[in-house]
Amino acid sequence: MAGLDKRIATHELALDGLSDRMTVLVGGFGLCGIPENLLQALLRRGSRDLTVVSNNCGVDGFGLGLLLESRQIRKMVASYVGENALFEQQLLSGELDVELTPQGTLAEKIRAGGAGIPAFYTATGFGTPVAEGKETRQFGDRHYVMEEAITADFALIKGWKADWYGNVIYRHTAQNFNPVMATAARVTVVEVEEIVAPGELDPAQIHTPGIYVDRLVLGSFEKRIEQRTLRA
Repeated sequence: MAGLDKRIATHELALDGLSDRMTVLVGGFGLCGIPENLLQALLRRGSRDLTVVSNNCGVDGFGLGLLLESRQIRKMVASYVGENALFEQQLLSGELDVELTPQGTLAEKIRAGGAGIPAFYTATGFGTPVAEGKETRQFGDRHYVMEEAITADFALIKGWKADWYGNVIYRHTAQNFNPVMATAARVTVVEVEEIVAPGELDPAQIHTPGIYVDRLVLGSFEKRIEQRTLRA
């Protein structure tokens, strides 16, 4: 049986239905593997009071930093503040609600959400402010913190190559948070560098099966380097 063609003509159409006060998963690590065109389209869309879940908030003036400047993000769930001075400023001033989560725990919360697992126990964070207000239990001789899974209304994902049916391949470290986030949202939107006809991808190389992908759009990427270090 033929699959469903997931291709969407524009980034704006790909975000149809994304409205105020929604929760949005955004793939990437720093500036590596971020859905930069979808974020620019979200900026133009103007949706506000968003809860955004991403490893960090990138840098000033690019990627998620643009949504911080436009005050479209109400709450940020991330593993660290990173290199974004505006993110730090809004956090310290109380303008932005920030939930800092250990990086491995954040990844597992999203993976669990995609797998239909409502919560899990982890030793990470026990005895620290991370565990405040959360259920804890002892298994054997170790103490654990219960962490609830994360799901979202939309996931904005950056892939390398996909076929019409939404089967996606990521390139190298641009996998980072993208594969787990693609499974954990009601609507998953993927932008890629190349779209090929069905049958052109090796099934053994596919990272995200098309069953998880709702919309697919072709993008052109700037791919900024967050920090460049050269020898003297």
